[in-house]
Amino acid sequence: MEKITVIGLDLAKSIFQVHGANARGKKLLSKKLKRSEVMGFFASQPPCLVGMEACGGAHEWARQIQSLGHDVKLMAPQYVKGFVQGNKTDARDAAGIAEAAVRESIQRVTIRSREEQQIQALHRVREAWVKHRTATANQIRGLLAEFGQILTPGLRHLRREVALWQEQSRGMLGILNGLVDELLQYLSELEERIGQVEKQIKQVLQSNPACKLIETIPGVGVLTATAIIGSFGRAENFTEGRKFANALGLIPREHSSGGKQVLLGLSKRGNGYVRKLLVHGARSVLQARINKPAYAEDWVVKLAKRRGHNIAVCALAAKNARRIWAMLQSGEVFRADHAQTNDVCT
Repeated sequence: MEKITVIGLDLAKSIFQVHGANARGKKLLSKKLKRSEVMGFFASQPPCLVGMEACGGAHEWARQIQSLGHDVKLMAPQYVKGFVQGNKTDARDAAGIAEAAVRESIQRVTIRSREEQQIQALHRVREAWVKHRTATANQIRGLLAEFGQILTPGLRHLRREVALWQEQSRGMLGILNGLVDELLQYLSELEERIGQVEKQIKQVLQSNPACKLIETIPGVGVLTATAIIGSFGRAENFTEGRKFANALGLIPREHSSGGKQVLLGLSKRGNGYVRKLLVHGARSVLQARINKPAYAEDWVVKLAKRRGHNIAVCALAAKNARRIWAMLQSGEVFRADHAQTNDVCT
């Protein structure tokens, strides 16, 4: 019997599909598996390459299958899609995954550890509660605007201005005041929960040497450092800093043909949450340096004056992404006075 060298696994909630092929790509196996049968199936197979799409639950399956001696390759779904032939079925999806897995041009997605996934969970919960906090504050503004009270933008003055309004209108608008009190209480609960999550994120930073290392970069704070480690680990899957920046959508889209290079705006692909944190961090750095005589010769300040504020912010965010990759690979601490001689690592 011919040996199966690659297996494509189409993940699902209940019914999984597997596609096995030999070294020449010939189909040797195609079957459905119940969720309880998946690990038993891979335990019975000799070690081989297992391809999967990076989707919900994929990292846990990858860790378990990897523990059986298989080489697991997680791939971005958009790159697998081009290998699916004909109309969509689970069997064709699994065949396309197996075909994509053997292509060296399809880059692997880093298999996260459970610790890294827990860090990412902290960020996701915090982000959700921040959105709820913003929505609650906006609802208070909207309700009061219906009665002619316009509040100052931002959370800083919200409680004080609402308290002043309530003193004046409590006798006339008893129902609305009761609703606003409940919304303010919910807002306080959200702020307390966000504070607790941020405290846990800071504890992760203190206990993780990689997070503490990249936090030394200007524009990379607690949230950015822990989010990067939680999403990419030490970024070993990337061979250079440019590819890491590309995975964050911080390099230009290209539409070149006929020997003419055409660069467009940022691709904005990949991890949008980490990209947002890097851009916000770069914006704060530029804001702090833009009008300071001590930073008049800084490249990002001169770029901002020449090309505009937003272009300079995105350029600094992309440079920070490359710095992060280089520091994670070398283990060196960031030095502002370091003269870069080899442009590959930046």
